[in-house]
Formats: sequence, C-alpha cells, structure tokens
Amino acid sequence: METTVTNKTLEKLKYDLVRAGLVPYETIEQAEEIANAQNINIGQALINSGTLTEEDILKFLEAKLHIPYVNLEDYTIDTKCLKYISLSDAKKYKIIPLFKIEDALTVAMADPLDLFAIDKVIETAECSIEPVVSSEKSILKKIEELYKADTIVGEIYTNDGIEYDWRDELHSEDLSDNHIQKIIRAILKQAIIENVHEVTFQREDDGFGVNFKKNGEILNKGNIPNVLTASFIAKLKTLAELDATVSEVPQLGKLNFKVDDITIIASISTFPTIMGERIFLKIYKPPKALNKIIKSETNLNFIKSALNNPGIIIVCGSPLSGKTHIIYSLLLEAADKNKNIMTLESIAKYHLDKVHQCELNENVGFNMDKASRFIEFQSPDIVYLEGIKTKDSFDYFSSLVYDNKTVIMEFLANNMEDLRYKLSFSDFESLKSLISCMIFIHSQDSIEVFTKETIQKYLA
Repeated sequence: METTVTNKTLEKLKYDLVRAGLVPYETIEQAEEIANAQNINIGQALINSGTLTEEDILKFLEAKLHIPYVNLEDYTIDTKCLKYISLSDAKKYKIIPLFKIEDALTVAMADPLDLFAIDKVIETAECSIEPVVSSEKSILKKIEELYKADTIVGEIYTNDGIEYDWRDELHSEDLSDNHIQKIIRAILKQAIIENVHEVTFQREDDGFGVNFKKNGEILNKGNIPNVLTASFIAKLKTLAELDATVSEVPQLGKLNFKVDDITIIASISTFPTIMGERIFLKIYKPPKALNKIIKSETNLNFIKSALNNPGIIIVCGSPLSGKTHIIYSLLLEAADKNKNIMTLESIAKYHLDKVHQCELNENVGFNMDKASRFIEFQSPDIVYLEGIKTKDSFDYFSSLVYDNKTVIMEFLANNMEDLRYKLSFSDFESLKSLISCMIFIHSQDSIEVFTKETIQKYLA
C-alpha cells in the first residue's frame, strides 16, 4: 500500500495558518484535497499553488513553535555528527544532524513535531535531541551532499600479478574515521584479484568470518575481530544504502565501486540467524557487447533473429556461470531495436539505456506475482524475468509468447544432462514447446547456442 506523504507539524497547525491571517479557511480545504490527490504534504500543496512561499511557512513555524529557523545554504555542518543518523533515516524523516554539545545533538528538521522521528534518532544516537526548523529542499540537498562521500566505497586498483591479502589493511595502524571503509575496499579488492564473485560474512567463534566462494567451495579468508564487527556491519549497510539500525529482518541493497576505472556493482543481502546477521555479497561485472561473447557469426545472427520474434530465449548454466552477464548483453543488443523492453529483477545490476528495469520490493508487496499481473498493461515487446520458481509463473510468462512477446529467462542446470533431466518433468512441457533459442554456458570460454529445431531434438 502506498504511504501517504504528510507533515505532522503543518497538519497540527493548519488552522493556525488561518487564525494568523496567512490563508483563508477555504484554501486550507482545497490544499488538503490537492495534497491527498497528489500524495504530497499540505505545506507543499500551499507552496505549489502560490498561496504561500516556503519562507512564509518557515517563519510561521519559527514564531509559532519558538523553534529557531536555520538556513542550511549558509551553514557549515559538523560532518562528524553524520554517524548519529543513518542515510536511510535522514532521507525517510528529512532530518540532518548539525552539531553536538555534550549530550545534546542539534538536528535540522522539515517536520519538527514528528515525534516518531525524534524518538528514533534518540534511540540510535543515544543522546537528547534539539530540533531546529529548515526547509525540506535544503535538508535533502545537504543529505545528498554530505552523505555521498560516506556511501562511496572508493576506487580499487588491482595491480595484476601482485599478491594481496585484505588483512594487511585490517592490521594497519590507521586510526582514521574511514578505516572500516578501507577494510571493506581491501576485501573487495582481494575478491576481484582472485576472480571471486561471492563473498559471505558470518559469525565465527573468533570474530566475523570473511569467506570467498569459488568452484563451489567456501574458503575462509580471515576474520574481522569482534570489537570491529558492529562498526563493519553498520558501514557495509550504509555503503549499500540499507538501514544500519535494522537486523531483525532481511534487507537487499547494492554497492557501486570502481575497479581499474571500470564501474562494478555488487548486490548485498542481509539475513538474520540465531548467531547474528549473515551478509551475502555478489559481484557483477559490467555486460559486454553480444558480439564479444558469441564469436560465431551464424549463432550471433540466430540470437538477433530470436530477439526480434515471439518466443522464449532461455539462458542456462551452473551457479556463477555468468547467466546474468549474458542476459544483460542480450538486453543491450535488443535496446537498439526501438522496442519496449522491460525487466523484473530483485536488483538491477547495471543501468541499461532504453531498457525499463524494475526492481521487485517485497516490503511494499510488489512481488513477482503482482508484477506478472500488471506488466502486460505496459505492452512490452521483450520481457526479462529473474529467477522464476513456480509452475504458475512459468505458465503465465510462457503464455505471453502467444501475444507476440519475446521472453528472456534463466534456468539453473549444472550440465546438459542435468538440464535434460529437469526439463523432462511435465511442468515444463508448455515452456519447452515455446523455446525459440537456448544459450548454454558450459564455461567462460564455451557457450553453446541451440535453435528451436536442435532444442527439440536434444530434449526429445
């Protein structure tokens, strides 16, 4: 359900605006209707209509609440205080810390009577709060400005041929505020050097274990000491724009960082266990042009033809074989065809021009089931679906082919025998009959392309 945008302060004081002679009663009524219709707060509705300026409202709040107004445009914020309010809370409550004196943290708020926001900050900052009033626009601008540096992993240079161990950074005598960030960067650097795509962090007897997964085997690469674990988790979540104060429910986010001047994206998944949070990180390399992956001109032309005609293009392979990488290359290829291309993904790994990428969000009930019921209204020509699991979903998306759609999906199979076995189940009969092209990734250097005819012969 969509959350209604409100400003609790103005909701409580809206009729005081009338009593102060700033607006007629009828205007307040009209502003409420506009605010509800456009899902904005009543103050914004009054500003948008030209009835009041933002300065009028801020001066009114200052006089009425006896809370000082601070113009953030000319204000220097103590950046050390940013640690008291997470990026997610700052954006959610439109609040930013200014400075701290003894046990009192002064914060700028667009909605100073939002007691829930104040309680939340008191709980996480563990100090008392002194609010001042500032404009919503200036607060959001400062959040973007000041938290940006705190949410950048930093550039990584791999220095090919040089052995590297992230623990050298852990044991350095760096006492700066961004030491934890440097440790995260060092772990990512080692993973890139060792060509590892999955990293897990989990509680061990002597710290927070750093584990690399390669060739199906999990290898411990050392532990983060217990004394640094809480700070490490909080910083990693902040970098991924997750709520650092939440550990009881799963969260999903992503990191953006540069490796040798190439932008890399990693998805971050947190999950509560009885031993504490387990964090899973998966690194995705940027997609290549399709002709850099498919060397055969015949196979390349066949795939291009499949992208231009109704049918199912299925990309198969084992875990970490590069299925997503190839699918993104397919989407890049299709993006130049002036077609409506849509994706349904847990996380958009890379932004693709001319592709309408959609991230599912279970927190608001936007799951694959709901997406599947509404995506057809967008009249897509090509649809990519990540991780379909149920027969109903397979059947529904397969049926889109009858409406002249091209559907791209992935299928997990360790080898060709495994694929044949899995597709032998009756649940996949409809799917098999609609496959127009199959791409099987045997290894990074061995990719096989099947036409509709060769698929039917192989699976017969």
